[in-house]
Amino acid sequence: MHPSSKFAWGDTAEMRAFVTEAAFAQIVIVAEGKPLSAQAPLVIAPDGSVRFHLARANRLTALLDGATVLASVVGTHFYVSPDWYGTEDQVPTWNYRLVEVEGVARRLDEAELRDLLDRLSAAQEVQLAPKPTWTTSKMDPGKLDLMIRAIAGFAIEDPKLSGALKMGQNKLEAERRGVIAALRTLGKQAEADEMEALL
Repeated sequence: MHPSSKFAWGDTAEMRAFVTEAAFAQIVIVAEGKPLSAQAPLVIAPDGSVRFHLARANRLTALLDGATVLASVVGTHFYVSPDWYGTEDQVPTWNYRLVEVEGVARRLDEAELRDLLDRLSAAQEVQLAPKPTWTTSKMDPGKLDLMIRAIAGFAIEDPKLSGALKMGQNKLEAERRGVIAALRTLGKQAEADEMEALL
């Protein structure tokens, strides 16, 4: 996490909404003295836990139950050229939004895993409207059972969320506006909007 308090993101509700929207994380644990990682889609369950699944064949799967885990969720990120500030003696930087979810992983039982899959697909399918929503009910039950046996689900219960929102808050407003204008010229509207929202 960035050490500057200017970039600290302390709004838990905003961070939870961000995790829900981004829905994909780098899962990291330390085992046998070395860091191990995997990538996973995730959801926030009604009980507040953060849930994800991995292939059973993933080397982390056998190590996760009871392990301390860090899930890093990265959102918008982009390079900032020093030329965009319009002032001298600047250096390049990278702006970004991220949330880290930390806690102890617990393996889900089969019913919880099925619920996770339903919640995950529902959250993503709604974004594809007007396409008809896909659900697991569209699958042959035997085929679905085979697919579910190939994965394992986990919950990070009582997760600790910490976030960084680094969008040039340490710069003068005129310098930030210079970056925003350059981003818009490059067609990077979403990035420019994120910076502008923090002015």
